[in-house]
Amino acid sequence: MRTSVVDVGSKTVRLVVSDTEGGAPLPVHTAKWRLRLSEQVTPGGPVPERAMEVLVDAVAAADRAATRWGAAGPLAFATAVVRGAPNRQEVLRTVRERTGVELCTLPGEVEAELTFLAARRWMGWRCGPLAMVDIGGGSLEVAFGRGRLPDFAASLPLGAARLTHEYFEDEDPPSPDRVRALRRRVRHQLRDAAARIRWEGPRTAVATSRTFQQLGRLCGAAPGRHGPFVERVLSAADLRGAVDRLAALPAAERARLPGISAPRATQSLAGAVVAHTAMKLTGLATVTVCPWALREGVLLRQVEDGPAWWAEMARRSEKEPDGGGPVPLRIAAARH
Repeated sequence: MRTSVVDVGSKTVRLVVSDTEGGAPLPVHTAKWRLRLSEQVTPGGPVPERAMEVLVDAVAAADRAATRWGAAGPLAFATAVVRGAPNRQEVLRTVRERTGVELCTLPGEVEAELTFLAARRWMGWRCGPLAMVDIGGGSLEVAFGRGRLPDFAASLPLGAARLTHEYFEDEDPPSPDRVRALRRRVRHQLRDAAARIRWEGPRTAVATSRTFQQLGRLCGAAPGRHGPFVERVLSAADLRGAVDRLAALPAAERARLPGISAPRATQSLAGAVVAHTAMKLTGLATVTVCPWALREGVLLRQVEDGPAWWAEMARRSEKEPDGGGPVPLRIAAARH
């Protein structure tokens, strides 16, 4: 059986079509469409009509590609940039009416749970008590657990694109004072969740997301062309140096560094500050950069729990009010 996932993020719409019969999602086709919502939507602001048109076209193209590859209607979700928009329901309704795809938004703590599940399956049971950190465009997710799903999961408004807009938009490169102000913000908002992870004392820590993948490459990890099975480890000490290196350069010059892509160069410094501060606060000296994340977590949950759980996610998405304004800390105990 083939299953497809469509992920509407702050930069792109991504499609993954996977064979799922064997219990593990094995990708047979991937594609992405440029979206750049984070450049058009202020944090907590509405998705403008022009961006909505691009979003609709990208989701429709992803749906057609999934069909060509023999997958049923995709499991489609949008992350923080749409979840926090005051016209969120209008966006979801427009996509549904014009493409037939039931796009939904997942609560931040559910994203953390699903990403944790993907990391757990990738790392295996041998890794023991596991901590997970994921940096997206609009939010930061952290989780800890000893089992299949986390014992706790937290979502905070500390995404790389969001913080770049709030702290670095009018300075390139930003002043040391701006960088320090951002670090204080991360320490303040992450304090409680970080204290929980320190108290739990995880045996293994993983980091997911393109932000961590690019930071890992900047700090000397193997390039992506070496494949997903090469171990990639990132240390807090190396990240400290990466922050200093990125902070000294304007975005155009950051894009020339190893691993830093041009579309993400602007937000790379904010991502590095969040990553380093999170590791220091949680007491994680090193993290393993995991290639599986939210999309794989959605596929795994579909394989392991059947379609009923996704139907429940879609119902919850329809009932949630529109977003807007600051996103609070959200911590939830996972359902095992």
